[in-house]
Order: sequence, then structure tokens, then C-alpha cells
Amino acid sequence: MKVLALILAALAGTATAADCGPDKLNTERTIVLKREGAAYGAMQHSPLPLKKGEVVLTFDDGPSPENTQLALKALSDQCAKATFFMVGQNIAQSPELARRVVSESHSAGIHSDTHPHLASLSAEQQLEDLKRARAAYKAVFGVETPAYRFPFLEETPVMLDALKQANITITSIDLGINDWIPEDTTAILAQRLTENLDKAGSGIILMHDANGPTVKALPTLLQVLKDKGYKVVHLEWQ
Repeated sequence: MKVLALILAALAGTATAADCGPDKLNTERTIVLKREGAAYGAMQHSPLPLKKGEVVLTFDDGPSPENTQLALKALSDQCAKATFFMVGQNIAQSPELARRVVSESHSAGIHSDTHPHLASLSAEQQLEDLKRARAAYKAVFGVETPAYRFPFLEETPVMLDALKQANITITSIDLGINDWIPEDTTAILAQRLTENLDKAGSGIILMHDANGPTVKALPTLLQVLKDKGYKVVHLEWQ
């Protein structure tokens, strides 16, 4: 019954091509990256090849049974595609929801297995966390993960080397909206997005689909992007 409910929800929440007219934000284009040990995100690495006014939508910390479906609905309503960086334990706990994300043409990577402060762990513990996250991803999706985002964006030499050796793309960010404060309102998050977009002009946007205030605000945030003339670029890997 749970699987059937998710399937019905996916069908109800997925916009058809006929629904994706000029009144929607839409997805302008797709960048297909090779499965290699590259690193992107101007906060820590080289920027993606984006034009001014182009943004990549990314979400961390899911899948969340309470919130991810709301994020998918908001994205579908605006015909916008995103990349979800999933926590390994959450993938294992909500495999149908994880698969639904990809079935709706979004892309997925991993965001560690337990979301630790990696620098506080030994080298062996860091590598074990990566091993478990990769195993959870492969068990659910049937393929190796193409991309990784560091928890708290806290990179370590051990992990940087391991990801490069495994041909896993590191995906950092260009801007965020600091959407982890429980008291955040939609107006506050929209203001942060507007201010940071004005500073950056383009780039990879970090949000959190496991955060209730974020998914509540997401329809407004996507409308902010549309009203300001931003174009959504989707990331995929070959």
C-alpha cells in the first residue's frame, strides 16, 4: 500500500509537457557531466560552466518522508529539475521515496551516510561512512553514485582523495539561503535567496528538502527565480 501511495502521489504531482508553458519557471537546459573525480562549486572549487542568470537547484539531507514529497510537488508545479544529495541512512529507510525522486527526472548523489563532522572521525571511519553511503545508493538505484556533497561542506584530505579515486564528482555550492533555522519564515528565506542571487549572479544553490520551512517556502522561492529572470540548469551524469 505504501508503494502504491507513492506511485499515485508521483503521478498526481508530475507536470506533463503541456503544463510546462511560459508561465512556469521550467528547466532551460541540462549539463551532462562525466563520472570523474572533478569538483565544482565556486565556494570551494571551480565554477560550473554556467552563464550569468543560470542556476542549479540542489537539495541536501533527504529523503524525508515528511518533506521531500512537498519539494517534489513544488518542483513539478514549476517544471524545474533539481539534484538531491541524499544521506545514506535516509536512502535505506525510505527507498521508495528515493526512487521516486529519480523517477521524476531529478538526479541524485550522496551526502555521507550519517551526516557527521568528518574531520572529527579517523581516516578509517571517514572511509567507512563513504562505503556505507555508496552501498545504500547502489542498493536502491542499482548504479554507483556519480556525485557527493560533503556534510557541512567540510572537506577532508582523506575524503577528497577517496572520491577522486572513485571517480565521484564533488559538488559544492555557489550560494545558499541558510535554511536550517527552525524559526525561518517564507519571507525571510525569499529575502536571503534574493540577496544572495544579487551577489552571485548565477551558480549552484544549496537548499534542504528535509527542512520543513524550506519546502513550505519552495513555491515562493521558485517564483522568485522566475520573477528575476533566472534560468534553471539541471545536472546529470553519464
